[in-house]
Amino acid sequence: MNTSAQTPSARVGQPPLTRELLRASLRSWYSNEMRRVGPWWLQLVWTFVFCCVVAVGFTIIGFWGYADGEGAWRNWRGWAYWYGLNLVVSLCVGYTIHALFDLTAWLFKAERIRRWRGWRQALYFIAVPVTGLAIGWPLGVWIISFEQPWLLKGMGANGIAGSVLIGLLISAVFSVHFRTKEKQLLAERSATEAQLRLLQGQMEPHFMFNTLANVLALMDHDTPKAKAMLEAFTEYLRRSLTHLRRDVGPLAAELELAETYLKLLGTRMEDRLRYRIEADEHARQQPLPPLLLQPLVENAVHHGLEPKVEGGTVRITARVEGRLLVLEVHDDGLGPDAPKRRAGAGGNGVALDNLRQRLLSRYGTEATLDVSAANPGTRARLVLPLDPLSTAESA
Repeated sequence: MNTSAQTPSARVGQPPLTRELLRASLRSWYSNEMRRVGPWWLQLVWTFVFCCVVAVGFTIIGFWGYADGEGAWRNWRGWAYWYGLNLVVSLCVGYTIHALFDLTAWLFKAERIRRWRGWRQALYFIAVPVTGLAIGWPLGVWIISFEQPWLLKGMGANGIAGSVLIGLLISAVFSVHFRTKEKQLLAERSATEAQLRLLQGQMEPHFMFNTLANVLALMDHDTPKAKAMLEAFTEYLRRSLTHLRRDVGPLAAELELAETYLKLLGTRMEDRLRYRIEADEHARQQPLPPLLLQPLVENAVHHGLEPKVEGGTVRITARVEGRLLVLEVHDDGLGPDAPKRRAGAGGNGVALDNLRQRLLSRYGTEATLDVSAANPGTRARLVLPLDPLSTAESA
């Protein structure tokens, strides 16, 4: 992934199938977050692979219980035959459970299910697989018995009951395994999110030193301006620290932080920096993680307007489009095709890379980030899914 702040177009919503994306997609498949990462068909692939593994387990158990004679275990044609039958049953069960998870996520809203805790969450993630087993197993047996009518007769009532119990046992084992992996995933994600937010919220040393140096320089000949700059700097620090302590906050707080930052730089750049913030009340109330907008504003000023002699304007807009929150930061500066500033000038590529990682970790492929030429300047467009519950409450 290109980490350059001058990237003409950088997308989070349509990433290539890298090893990191495949790993994230697999984790989202077995996690309890009901948020899928990667293309939709990839989730079907993971279910298929899982069914193939389960079919191996059923085949081994079947040979252990019913194989007769020494040569039975070396009968590879028999292994392939029974594996094929078990695979049909496993696929019916697996895709039935998959469909039930998708159906209930649509009916009850995935965001609502993610907020369930305790017995409610445990009941849901037990009830769906058991219901899928109750539907998919008879369906699979019916399909294979249609071609092999002797199968059900040969199994008998005890055999059928034993198969169902084995299926329930295997489901319980995998359920415990997935719950353990889920806890590990949540712990890793929390640690990663905390680290990325810390890096994202750290101000570059040159920005802090330049601000304080400007304050000291102004103290000798323009004390009121020095005082105004120091007050703006203090307010920016206060809001930044407050944001770092939040897991989720309203967009209004993010816009206030961006405005404080622009006011601070305005005391230094004076009429070279102008800004406009346009957001309706509905958009301002939408919850989102902190410090998603700030890196885009910093990037617009640092790379677009500061190197430009006459400066320019930063325009921040926020609006709701259907079930999406659209944030745009547009500057009429030098644009993404301008020569890059020297490394010591404090490039913001790492901050944008952290932002992309946070989006992928929290929203999967539901969120997109585009940075492109606007003629003049650069436009950064950030699109996030709305919280369904907040949408319902505001309707």
